[in-house]
Amino acid sequence: MKEQKLKNRWLIAASAVGIHISIGSVYAYSVMTNPVKDIFDVDGGVVKWAFKIAILLLGLSAAFLGRWVEKVGPKVSGTTAGIFYGIGILGSGVAVQLESLTLFYLCYGVIGGIGLGLGYITPVSTLVKWFPDRRGLATGMAIMGFGFSALIFGPIMQSLFNAVGVANAFYILGIIYMIIILSSARYIERPPVGYMPEGYKEGEGKVIKADMANIDANEALKTRRFYYIWVMMFINISCGIAIISAASPMMQEKLNYTPMEAAAIVGLIGVFNGLGRLLWSSLSDYLGRANTYIIFFVFQILAFYFLPKISVELTFLVILFTVITMYGGGFSTLPAFLGDLFGTKQLGAIHGMVLTAWALAGVIGPTIYDVVKSATGSLDTTLAVFSGLFVIAFIVSLLMKQLVVKAQQKKEKELALA
Repeated sequence: MKEQKLKNRWLIAASAVGIHISIGSVYAYSVMTNPVKDIFDVDGGVVKWAFKIAILLLGLSAAFLGRWVEKVGPKVSGTTAGIFYGIGILGSGVAVQLESLTLFYLCYGVIGGIGLGLGYITPVSTLVKWFPDRRGLATGMAIMGFGFSALIFGPIMQSLFNAVGVANAFYILGIIYMIIILSSARYIERPPVGYMPEGYKEGEGKVIKADMANIDANEALKTRRFYYIWVMMFINISCGIAIISAASPMMQEKLNYTPMEAAAIVGLIGVFNGLGRLLWSSLSDYLGRANTYIIFFVFQILAFYFLPKISVELTFLVILFTVITMYGGGFSTLPAFLGDLFGTKQLGAIHGMVLTAWALAGVIGPTIYDVVKSATGSLDTTLAVFSGLFVIAFIVSLLMKQLVVKAQQKKEKELALA
């Protein structure tokens, strides 16, 4: 029997980016808020519930379907993601045409949200297996696609709404997303068992550091390191989402920006969110994953505390944009870190369980901001609360670093005795 030709891992990475750029269009939701609310004749806040449901379902489906993703493989789960996300967007068009808000919530929020969760975790765990030598770079590329998607699809959505109307725009977008995701899913697959890239095969000199463990999701839930990483992600996401949601009024208050000037900076936030995903996850290959998160938290303790006290425009923006890169970097460094901590046996399932932190943080972060700001009326006090949360994250990251060092030392002893 003829040996099957090995697929190009960089094309696998490109396929992963294709999936993430499509599902990441959810971040351009604000573009559709006004056109959709006018059709349903409701307030914008009512329409935004479809987005909140979609993000909630992203976290829940990633958590509960993670084991299934590992079982069936990326081709099947990627295809399923494309069908769900595509049908969710097409169904949103039908809901708009029928002027049914309930159907819109069901299609965009529930069906589309399930597609989001499956599409998010499917390519990431596969990439970690194809790039044991550059895990951070590989996962950063895919998750950067998710961050940058709004910059690509936001203008396309607006143009389609103006040119063909809201319902037809959803139909066209649904077909585009489905084609991109299904095409990407056709190419993506796991590497052969024991795969090593050129230069790392036995006798070729280069060595890849062994993972600390290679355990399944149930075993991962019994370890301290799982809960450490969950808390670290929850705090990083809560604080990041809070500052993103408050960026425009904050700049108007502190830098005396007009609403239009603040909106332009919000657009740049999307760029730095995307760039940070590639930058920090790539750097983590060299700095070490635990050290990267320690850097995130030390910087953000100081940044959140001092930011409202800064009135120098350039300094304010540099600090704000750096915080945003670390928000994005937390997402993209996560899958590579989970691979280091737990191995690749059930990485998709473990990744999905940690993403419940995202589902929760998306609600809790902005809520803490709103409650503290309205109670105190002070931006200084509000951001000081988040600075305090980062102190907790920093302490947890030091405990994680301690665990990592001990686990690596234990692994090295085992390998030396083998």
